[in-house]
Amino acid sequence: MILPDPCIDNATADGFILAGGRSTRMGQDKALISLVGVPLIEHALSILRSAGLEPRIAGATSDLSFYAPTLPDEPSQSGLGPLAGICSALASGSARYAVFLPIDLPLLPADLINYLLHRAMVTESAITAVSVAGFVETFPVVIDRSGGPVLQSSLGSNDRNCLRAFRAAADALCRPFAIQPVELLVQAGHISHPLGFPAADWFLNVNSPQQLTRAESLLAQKHHQVS
Repeated sequence: MILPDPCIDNATADGFILAGGRSTRMGQDKALISLVGVPLIEHALSILRSAGLEPRIAGATSDLSFYAPTLPDEPSQSGLGPLAGICSALASGSARYAVFLPIDLPLLPADLINYLLHRAMVTESAITAVSVAGFVETFPVVIDRSGGPVLQSSLGSNDRNCLRAFRAAADALCRPFAIQPVELLVQAGHISHPLGFPAADWFLNVNSPQQLTRAESLLAQKHHQVS
């Protein structure tokens, strides 16, 4: 397991929870949906705090200021998807790096955030992300703030796909878009899950009632095994 780097703190990286989705499949605001008795927003905040960051909430569609400081999208960018929240967050931050975690990945281990931040610092990558089973995951992602203007340009275009915007930012800065295969990180012992979940389960998106039930079942199984 990789240990938190002593150089990683709130001066090195800003942490943001992306909470601006419309939650159409869930039927209500995902941020406040309860998973094992805890709102999804608290699960997300716990992950970043366990990684040594004090997060803010970007693009929330409801008032989540009770849980952490919030950062709304620019009014002209409201409803333009996660890239709008990313651009607003990068414009407001002061640290070189920004970590973005969506509201709907409650099973992600904090170790992975630690590793990505460490990797971004060592390689000076513009974008640092992960892949699972050969597919690049949009989140979590570590972004160098210098890529903000390029991402803002992508937001103003007709193509607001985050991965394509990330690659455009890396190309414009002539710096890497680093993608870490999660399976290799696990095999090498760099990261692990505190509950022993396999890597494929870390990226269970809780976007629908069915996926919420699946996450509840996985956590219940682990609780039963421990007890």
